Amino acid sequence: MSDEIIMSIKDVNKSFTGVQVLYDVNMDIKKGEVHVLVGENGAGKSTLMKIISGVYEKDSGEVVFEGKSINPCREDPQKLGVSIIHQEFNLLNYRSVAQNIFLGREPKNVLGIVNEKEMYRRAGEIMDFLGMDIDIHKKVVFLGVAQQQMVEVAKALSYENSKVLIMDEPTAALTNKEIARLFEMIDRLKNEGVSIVYISHRLEEIKQIADRITVLRDGKMVKTLEADETDVDEIIRLMVGREIKDQYGREYNEPGEEILSTENLSSYRFKDANINVKQGEIVGISGLVGAGRTELLKSIFGGDKSESGNISLFGKKYKKMTTTLATKLKVGFIPEDRKAEGAAIDRSLRQNIVQASLKRLFPRGIMLGRAEEKWSDHYVDELKIKTTSINKPVYLLSGGNQQKVIVSKWLLAECDLLIFDEPTRGIDVGARADIYAIMNDFVKQPGKAVLMVSSDLPELLGMCDRIYVMKDGEITAEFSHEEATQENILAASV
Repeated sequence: MSDEIIMSIKDVNKSFTGVQVLYDVNMDIKKGEVHVLVGENGAGKSTLMKIISGVYEKDSGEVVFEGKSINPCREDPQKLGVSIIHQEFNLLNYRSVAQNIFLGREPKNVLGIVNEKEMYRRAGEIMDFLGMDIDIHKKVVFLGVAQQQMVEVAKALSYENSKVLIMDEPTAALTNKEIARLFEMIDRLKNEGVSIVYISHRLEEIKQIADRITVLRDGKMVKTLEADETDVDEIIRLMVGREIKDQYGREYNEPGEEILSTENLSSYRFKDANINVKQGEIVGISGLVGAGRTELLKSIFGGDKSESGNISLFGKKYKKMTTTLATKLKVGFIPEDRKAEGAAIDRSLRQNIVQASLKRLFPRGIMLGRAEEKWSDHYVDELKIKTTSINKPVYLLSGGNQQKVIVSKWLLAECDLLIFDEPTRGIDVGARADIYAIMNDFVKQPGKAVLMVSSDLPELLGMCDRIYVMKDGEITAEFSHEEATQENILAASV
């Protein structure tokens, strides 16, 4: 890393419909550095990056690139050498890797016809540079999440003279092995003089790759830190404005009667799964991506059909489960994909909160606005949901607040078993502590329990009474919280 400043953000302000989201933000990016940008959801990280990459127009302030003032909305940042990789992939599934890399910019011959030989040659060169063994002729639909992430990186680097690469939550869906590969690639880019702006909520990985760290809070730049002169506790304190000593805060309970058990439950992605959950417990399921964890949860809730075996809930055995029956039995499901499966994101917060309780709250079929307001206000206050109005569409909330809305829906439905799939994925450290407190308070209540899948081992170790491990669709181990360590969980996973 040199001391040369390649990009400066000076006094940048931005508001949406009268709501200020960025306040006089200043930030410098040095040539060949990994500059990590952190902050709670809603702090303004993505907004700032979208201004740099030309998605949003700033209200005021200046963006300086290589000593010249630029307007990213009017100039093509990618032609200048600035690219962004969004958290949600922008790939065409049924086109090849090479076609995706050069989509809309395919090399052409003198007749204006796509020169496929040249396109595949250049795509191969980029993959070689990244050290990635990916078949550039393969269609993207047949790639794993990690490989698709690398295709996005290759696409960003396919613009000649790439100088600044912005990565938004690049490790959210990756395994530890895949994360290690990504970090090797980042180190290679850094050595070539490419500057990386890296957004992440995984504080434990930030220290591995960061040269400098800038903290945003409530739309304001709090501080820029040298990575080797700070620690995670200081970063958290600057992010949330308060200290979070023990974010898990788990109080273990004496388990009560059995709420859930599966007997040789099998489906197309798992077989002979035998697990149980008792009152007062938080039970976790660990394993690598593709081990069958999500499919097991969905079968228990009735979202995926099981092929054989039984599910017992509250003392009664069921051969087949449906989501309608599970909901009737007071089981709630908080899915990994909040936007697609967890909430009606175009509808208001108040509509989402009452969604699973309509028949109970309005038995005559007549919805009463005052009842909606009463319960919505209650959970906004109890779960500390940050919103300016209960009439606000859910898609306008941060990830952590969206998660709280989905949990509110099932709490209002008076569920006894909550099933979480990746409860804190894409959620900042402050909201994580709130979600953990909600789970802890829930299982303290008589007759309640939680079953959760998580790829975050510290989360499982910090929250769970017991942890099951899955590998290739099978349960390979079970550990009590006293027995569980990262080492023996990983050993059972691989």
